[in-house]
Amino acid sequence: MNTRHLLPLLALTLLPGAAFAHPGHGENGLIAGLLHPFGGLDHLLAMLAIGIWAALQPRALKLAVPAAFLAALLGGFALAVAGVGLPLVETGIALSVLLSGLLIAGAARLPAPLALTLSAAFALFHGHAHGLEASGSLAAFAVGFLASSLSLHLGGGLLATAVQQRLPLLARGAGAAIAASGALMMI
Repeated sequence: MNTRHLLPLLALTLLPGAAFAHPGHGENGLIAGLLHPFGGLDHLLAMLAIGIWAALQPRALKLAVPAAFLAALLGGFALAVAGVGLPLVETGIALSVLLSGLLIAGAARLPAPLALTLSAAFALFHGHAHGLEASGSLAAFAVGFLASSLSLHLGGGLLATAVQQRLPLLARGAGAAIAASGALMMI
């Protein structure tokens, strides 16, 4: 992968956070779940960021960070579907984008319990938002957004692995751009 292929992806991180995640895909169940993480810059950046950050971690955390995220994503979804409120969901989502971008920009390698806790905390907010906006079959919707989230984690990880070998500062720059997007979302 060369840099000219990365520029459009990096440009997306510079867009304002006005497109938060959001009902109205016009689909139900599995299709709505598959599309949901792509429907808002906040979710898209968070999923990619987790994959990028995980790829920069020691071997034991490369899979554990996304796994913790996906498990907590499902937990947050279940809370919303059960009618359990979570305060400041949109703020938590924006903060997750900001902090995950900072973790990438700083090439942070945290102790495993802290890295997994942060990943899960970020996901709880995203999962709750998914649960509030679920449509059709809840199980199919959950399978859809989990599959899309995993694909975005993998995409972020592959991107980070590709650029880390050739242009190590590019991953950190992408983290800074993600953090800037998160900061804009906080406004």
